[in-house]
Amino acid sequence: MFRLKHRLLYLCLLLQLPLHAQRLSFWELPDTTVRTRVVAVSGFSLAVYGGTLAALDQVWYKGYPRSKFHFFNDEDEWLGMDKGGHVYSAYLEAKYSREAWRWTGIPRKQQIWIGGLSALAFQTLIEVMDGFSTNWGFSPSDMTANVLGAGAMISQELLWNEQRIQLKFSSHTMQYHDPVVARHANNIYGSNFFQRTLKDYNAQTYWVSVNVKAFATNSHWPAWLNVAAGYGADRMYNAEDNTWTDINGIYHDYSNVHRIRQFYLSPDIDFTKIHTRHKGFKIALQLLNMLKFPAPTLEINSHGTFKLHPIYF
Repeated sequence: MFRLKHRLLYLCLLLQLPLHAQRLSFWELPDTTVRTRVVAVSGFSLAVYGGTLAALDQVWYKGYPRSKFHFFNDEDEWLGMDKGGHVYSAYLEAKYSREAWRWTGIPRKQQIWIGGLSALAFQTLIEVMDGFSTNWGFSPSDMTANVLGAGAMISQELLWNEQRIQLKFSSHTMQYHDPVVARHANNIYGSNFFQRTLKDYNAQTYWVSVNVKAFATNSHWPAWLNVAAGYGADRMYNAEDNTWTDINGIYHDYSNVHRIRQFYLSPDIDFTKIHTRHKGFKIALQLLNMLKFPAPTLEINSHGTFKLHPIYF
């Protein structure tokens, strides 16, 4: 409540800032604060964050028993892939929240801090809701990952005024040939493409994509060509190990299937470096930059095996 009061007070102060002197097109970025845009972005942000939390409470948490607030240690689950998801999600929310505040014309550092901290606050509230559910709990490692994600956006904007090192995501279709494993995968990861993309950690890769030109400004390196390092994992059939009990009470032990960590190196495209005068296309390129571009990729895994993928996504 203390933070909410101060945020509302801060919003009121923002509304007192002067209007932009001239009329702007919708896509045009102002150089001074536009009060109506501040109101619009504030209202939209509160509606999206508040609506999402309310929906989670009714659709997700309502189906599980509530408890006193408690902590939960899940740092050893899914070989860290879920933590990659937290870092990426917090980074993405912070990045695009900052872009929304840039549209209002408020001072640059305010854009950065409000965008980053609002994303972190949203993720923190979800962790708190987990803390009151018997099936989960407040995870310190998840919270650390959230801080790293939002911090990655904030620190780069303050240091370089751009995102030289971007976090990206890719996912591919997994085929589970063992019928027992396939049924289990459908139960825990879902059966359609959208569910599998979001929930199947075996199919996901999280990337750190570096803009080389930003660090070597005098070189002839193309500004749009990045180098990306990725992390993934495979052969995971449950959170901590490959054993589970199915819905019929039958215990399955696949401990003989060894889980593996995968490390990748690949070229990537920074779509924000593709110049265009079309504002809508520019926004589309910004959104496309969330994803790692499919490209030839070198893989080395925790078993010491090297692989060269002609195209990997």
